[in-house]
Amino acid sequence: MAALRTSASLWRLQRSSQGMERVCFRARARPRPGALLQQLPGPCGAGTPCRRLGSEAESGSSEIKKPTFMDEEVQSILIKMTGLNLQKIFKPAIQDLKPPTYKLMTQAQLEEATRQAVEAAKVRLKMPPVLEERAPINDVLAEDKILEGTETAKYVFTDISYSIPHRERFIVVREPSGTLRKASWEERDRMIQVYFPKEGRRTLTPIIFKEENLQAMYSQDRHVDVLNLCVAQFEPDSAEYIKFHHHTYEDIDKHGKYDLLRSTRHFGGMAWYFVNKKTIDGLLIDQIQRDLVDDATSLVRLYHILHPDGQSAQEAKAQAAEGLHLIKVFAKTEAQKGAYIELTLQAYQEAFISHSAAS
Repeated sequence: MAALRTSASLWRLQRSSQGMERVCFRARARPRPGALLQQLPGPCGAGTPCRRLGSEAESGSSEIKKPTFMDEEVQSILIKMTGLNLQKIFKPAIQDLKPPTYKLMTQAQLEEATRQAVEAAKVRLKMPPVLEERAPINDVLAEDKILEGTETAKYVFTDISYSIPHRERFIVVREPSGTLRKASWEERDRMIQVYFPKEGRRTLTPIIFKEENLQAMYSQDRHVDVLNLCVAQFEPDSAEYIKFHHHTYEDIDKHGKYDLLRSTRHFGGMAWYFVNKKTIDGLLIDQIQRDLVDDATSLVRLYHILHPDGQSAQEAKAQAAEGLHLIKVFAKTEAQKGAYIELTLQAYQEAFISHSAAS
């Protein structure tokens, strides 16, 4: 943990670097809000521009805008595939035992209570954002060799004004070597958590995110708990957030445990990850086997939206394919497990015919 000092350290910073003297004076006096921000070259105050959702930042200059996670059509498909299982969404949580409450309702009251439960479930299923990883901060403000060796610990200077957004907050570090630089993202997150604590987040990364502990969580099918803790602990564009989400998705794909995330807020992010990586075969087979053919069709549609130039999308467009035929086109063109998907579809159709004949 970086050492924190106030008045004496501030005086040393002013004396050692004339370029920082005006910054430190304003941090203490604050004659007008946002004065510190004038020192920053980028709009986010960390030397880098704000990151946009999905691939919007890098696709803005291209002629055809690549779909992003927050696009209305993409969100509509992901929400549909996520499902709305009220029993799973409102499953009992570990808490103090209390006597149950019983209510006698009319049919109209029951329908109203169900409607309210559905609305509350939709709020719980709101998907966390999927962002591009933020660029590292490597900005050096000054090299004061006269201070080299005078201290053995780093000094962190943080603007704690309440009116400044955290992404624009001015945070610098004085190294023992005399270098004055902008704080890295990890240092920024830690210092912001010290001064502006966020509920559910710890200053240091919990040990649950160590590899051996993650494997223990996965073996107990607690993937949702890992993702919930990840959302609480890390910023959505941080390297850790992205790494642990992808790690969890890969374990689910490896063991075919897709249903663990169904009817949770993390299912859409998982489906988006597989579609981007072109590895939807396992999830597609799972959906067909669970009689979720509409969801399987939606997954292939989403695949074609993200990869419109692929052979599958071109064939589907040429044949105006829909429903099961759309899945068959994907299986014959770009699927990695095409034969397996076709066998699964055949088994589904035979079961459907048998069920229709029996009824």
